[in-house]
Amino acid sequence: MSTTQILGISLVALAGLLIGAAVWPMKLMRKFQFEHWWFVGMLFALVILPWSVTLLFCPNALGAFAKVPASTLITANLWAAGWGVANVLCGLCFVRIGIALTGAILTGLGVSLGVTLPMIVKGSGHFKDAPGLASPAGITVLAGVGVMLVGVVFATFAGFGRDRVLRNQQKTSGSFAAGLVMTVIAGVLSCGLGLAFVYGQGPVMAAVKTEGAGDIPATFAVWAACIMAGALINLVYPLYLMARNRSFGVLAQSWRELALAAVIGVNMAAGIVVMGTGMRWLGVLGASVGLGIQQASQMLGSQALGFLSGEWRGVAGRPRNLMYVAIALLILAGLVMASGNTMAKS
Repeated sequence: MSTTQILGISLVALAGLLIGAAVWPMKLMRKFQFEHWWFVGMLFALVILPWSVTLLFCPNALGAFAKVPASTLITANLWAAGWGVANVLCGLCFVRIGIALTGAILTGLGVSLGVTLPMIVKGSGHFKDAPGLASPAGITVLAGVGVMLVGVVFATFAGFGRDRVLRNQQKTSGSFAAGLVMTVIAGVLSCGLGLAFVYGQGPVMAAVKTEGAGDIPATFAVWAACIMAGALINLVYPLYLMARNRSFGVLAQSWRELALAAVIGVNMAAGIVVMGTGMRWLGVLGASVGLGIQQASQMLGSQALGFLSGEWRGVAGRPRNLMYVAIALLILAGLVMASGNTMAKS
């Protein structure tokens, strides 16, 4: 394994931890409800930070975007729209069934589609020469996906057990079954973020680099141009909730919680950019393996936050042991996919 690949694995793993634990400030909030911290966090993560870096450090960014084929931007933003729906559902599921369980189920389902699709329909730039599913590398990566899906099954049974223990303690909002359905939908759609990058990064980065942008600002430019549809969904829904509840004034009630919500956005934006960089450094299979390892690491971040914040307090025995097995399987899946990446030609 080359030094670049090791660095790529390290970056996508770090990205997963950042995104998986991004919402930790919500545990410190008392006045802000979901719609308030979600709106502020997503505004920073998906609009303010990527567009600020793009416009400040990518010369003639808008002119460069105009040179990118419309089909590229449309395709990327369609994937981003799917992720936008998943992201909103994910935030709701954090409240309904907890961060730990949401992270485990969403990770396993999202990675299944996100890992396999770029080996069937090739991505852009570095990823257009990815090996197929039937190659040794592809088979190894698919084996990792299989292990991950088994981990999802264990996590789901752990969740049912945990729900039975906590049902009368009012530690979750809404039924577990409804939250599970929402999490499954979010899991399937969650790969849209990575796929928006996979199918948009080649043309967008080439266009802004032609105008003189460096690698890091160019990566921000990809996210700015390719996730606009997802950003819109993530902002419109909490705005709707605030309008329905007539709660816009809550945003001005606590500058401390406003700052904490902004930290959520910074965490997520940092994770997104680091993920894109790591995927590129992994080489031709970076779209598949990078997303797989990032998702496994994201699960670790969400599990750590869930356990540390007390979501599993008072739950012992079989449910907790099942979740431990799920975590172990998801980690193993990431290692198997990393080994598959070494089989691909650079």
